[in-house]
Parts: sequence; C-alpha cells; structure tokens
Amino acid sequence: MTLDDWLAHCERLHPKSIDMTLQRVASVRERLGLRFDVPVITVAGTNGKGSSCAMLEAIARHAGYRTGLYIKPHLVHFEERCRIGGQSVAADELLPHFAAVEAARGEIPLTYFEFTTLAIMRALSLAPIDVAILEVGLGGRLDAVNAIDGDCALITSIDLDHMDYLGPDRESIGFEKSGILRAGRPAVLSDPMPPASVLRHAAEIGADLWRVGRDFSHAGDRQQWSWQGRGRRRNALAYPALRGANQLLNASGVLAVFEALRERLPISAQAVRNGLATVELPGRFQIVPGQPALVLDVAHNPQAAATLAFNLDQMGFYPRTHAVFGAMHDKDIAGMVARLAPLIDHWHLSDLPLPRAAKAEELERIVRARLPACSPSTHESPSEALRAALAAADPADRIVVFGSFLCVGGVLKDGVPRTRGAHSG
Repeated sequence: MTLDDWLAHCERLHPKSIDMTLQRVASVRERLGLRFDVPVITVAGTNGKGSSCAMLEAIARHAGYRTGLYIKPHLVHFEERCRIGGQSVAADELLPHFAAVEAARGEIPLTYFEFTTLAIMRALSLAPIDVAILEVGLGGRLDAVNAIDGDCALITSIDLDHMDYLGPDRESIGFEKSGILRAGRPAVLSDPMPPASVLRHAAEIGADLWRVGRDFSHAGDRQQWSWQGRGRRRNALAYPALRGANQLLNASGVLAVFEALRERLPISAQAVRNGLATVELPGRFQIVPGQPALVLDVAHNPQAAATLAFNLDQMGFYPRTHAVFGAMHDKDIAGMVARLAPLIDHWHLSDLPLPRAAKAEELERIVRARLPACSPSTHESPSEALRAALAAADPADRIVVFGSFLCVGGVLKDGVPRTRGAHSG
C-alpha cells in the first residue's frame, strides 16, 4: 500500500471524523509499546501552536539537537506533518508505521486523526532524536497526542474555536486545553489573559506553572528584544523571522519552555539568536515578493483574523486589497469576515475539496450580509480564485490568501506563486 492508500483506508475506519475520547488511542498505544526516551514537549492552544513548534524546532536544531516534530495540518503534502532533523520524512518511510498501527488496533475503530497521529508518533519514537515536539490537535484533554505524557507543556493563546467539540466559551475551551498538563511538570502558559479554568486545573494537579507576565516576560525596541525568566535573562535577541505582531509573544513562551527544561536541554544564547533569525513556517503571514504583493495566512478563526488584520494594517499603503478566502462550514465565518472587512476591497471566494468545507456560494451570502455593496466572485478552487485576483489586481495592489489550510495549500500545491511583477525589469 502507498501512503495515499493508507490515508484513504484511515478515512473509512470510523463513522465520525472527530470522536472526542482518548481510550481507543491509549489502548492502541499500549499494544504498540509506544514510548519516548527523550524529552517530550507538547503544544496546545487556539492560535500560535504551529509558529511555536517551528521556533522550538529551529532553536533546538541550532543548539545541536536532532529534533522530531509532529505538526499539523499539512498545507500540500501529508509528509509535512512529520519532520526529523528539520526535514519532512519521506512517504515510504511512514508506511511501516501505518502497518504497525493497523496490526495493533485489531477491531478498535480509529479516526483519521487518531490513526495518523499514532503512526507519526511511532515513527518519531523509533527515530534517533534528542527531543520530540508534538503539536496537539483541536483540543487537549481528549486529543490523541495526550496519550503521551509530555515533559513540558506549552499552551499558547486560547480563544473561541471548535466550540461544537470544546464548549461555548473560553473557560470551557481552556479546561480542555489544560488537559495536557502533568502533575509536577513544567507548564508554560503564554496567553496573557488565561481562562481561570487553566489556572485552576494547574493548581489542582500540582503542575509547575510558568505564566507570562509573572514567571517570564519580554521587552524590546525596533532592533532587538530581551527575555527574562526565573533567574535568567537573554539579551540582544533577534526578532523571529516569522512575521506578525503575535510572534514575539510566541517566542517568549518558547524560551520559557527551554528554561524549564534547561537541565535536560541546555540552549546557548547563540542558538536562540540563530534559531529565531532563521525559523520558517509557510502560510503564517507569509509575504511573497512581487507585484502585486501576495500574503498567505492560515487565519481560520476570528482571533487569528483580527491578528491578520492588524498585521496587514502595518504593511503600509496599497490602493486596493483583494482577498482569496475559503473556510470550513463549522467555523465562525461571519466573525472572520467582520475582522477583515475594513481592509478588503474585493473578495474572491473559493470552494474547498472537503465535505466539511463551506461552498463558495455560502461564503458569498455571508460576505453580502456584512457588506451589501460588495460584489464577491465565486470560484471552484483556491488556485482559480487566485488567478482571478491576479487578473483584477494592479501591480501596486495587494492580495491576501487566508482561511483554511486547504485554501492556502491550494495556492501552494504547485509551488510558491509568483506574481507578475516578481520577474519584471
């Protein structure tokens, strides 16, 4: 079986795409004998998880450690989810691990996410790595990644998303995220205003809680920034290469993780500087040079859309901004549109290749309800929507592709797009 065969098999095993329980995964993990002999960092949150994982990986690699990273979802190729030593694992190298999970599960039905998570975690656990970085899925307490005990947990910003599964408010969602904390082990919280449920759970289980503003903090000017933790300062740091106003807060939480684990994973100041200066993560406020300017961002909830709006506003003046937008049906689409509406002059709305996705016509109704004078266009794919935006844009304009990973991935599937001014002159 090829990797595509296995992925298709995984989609057929369980009647639900999401089934919030940990018992099935825990049972299969025990049958596999899946365990890690290296420090494990688990990362949960609503926004900022991917960026934080990328910074953890980059700094650890510059410190000389061989990293294993599970990050999701992928933009183009499934193999992006599993990285060893900074490189995606080849599809063929994942096949034995899919076969092992299939053999171990017996009659236990696993969802696509549960099956693939077990396969990737098995691949990482058997690889010659020095540290494992595991990004948690939509939840925490009942997430498949939580079948592994982390040596340090990092919780990034918490906001409203996946409310059908996690609860109607930040307190409910915070409780689910806090499920990755472990008694007596470090728990880094980089949300400046964390839900009380997270603080309460950390106290109840006796986690070693590191709070931003209390146990660690950061400050900076236009050239450099500094970080201070429990008994240690790091000065003259490079700003993260990932763009966006929220990345410094993410970086601050990452440094707290390394400080909490310094006895097992000592990190030099130079490794921090080099890691932050060279970190890469496609689709996170990624600016592609050319004319018109092109921005790619997987903002797929209102909080992330608000951050994207702020970052776009900081870019300077553009005569017009064109949006290519696609999203899942169960997202707060109206909330995302409301955050970006003041900055967008024309909307190019796209279908996405997943039953859970909102159709372009549904997106059009939501945009028109918010912006009655707007005349959005609808398209069958993100690449088609981008072509339409390019045809309508002047060289001095700006195009922003945002929403679902499938939307941004849809314009990256043939490589990073080059706008017509990129090779002119």
